[in-house]
Amino acid sequence: MILYLDASALVKRYVAEVGSAEVGQAIAEASTVGTALTTRAEVSAALARAARVGALTEEEAQAAMRVFRAEWPDLVRVQVTEVVVARADGLAWEHGLRWYDAVHLAAASLWQDALGEPVTFSTFDRRLWAAVGKVGLTPHPADLPALLEEWKASR
Repeated sequence: MILYLDASALVKRYVAEVGSAEVGQAIAEASTVGTALTTRAEVSAALARAARVGALTEEEAQAAMRVFRAEWPDLVRVQVTEVVVARADGLAWEHGLRWYDAVHLAAASLWQDALGEPVTFSTFDRRLWAAVGKVGLTPHPADLPALLEEWKASR
């Protein structure tokens, strides 16, 4: 499996939260794991925010950042080019996506086109997850709405 992780999925590799087990399993099963180059800043911002709002201690957030930065070179980093941004422009409009979600969707779909092989796209954003299959990528997790409802019911 070729796996693309958006920031919402990649953070789950470094922070234990709903979906972390699914992301860990997908990474373990993948032959190749990639993300957009901009994900580096997104994950850093997410970890810093988690520390600011008290979801993680400062030490936990820093430890997560160290592991993330150590593993960053192992990821295929899809470049955010004019072509990616142009495709994201159309996807944002067509699917009602935020700019960074549209960039992830465009990057993954262009990566799939370049590879000529199916790409599984992991996200924990409902709107983006719904758009993934519509552009010919395989959504991960297989049933995000059910996973989120199960988590919500257990709280």
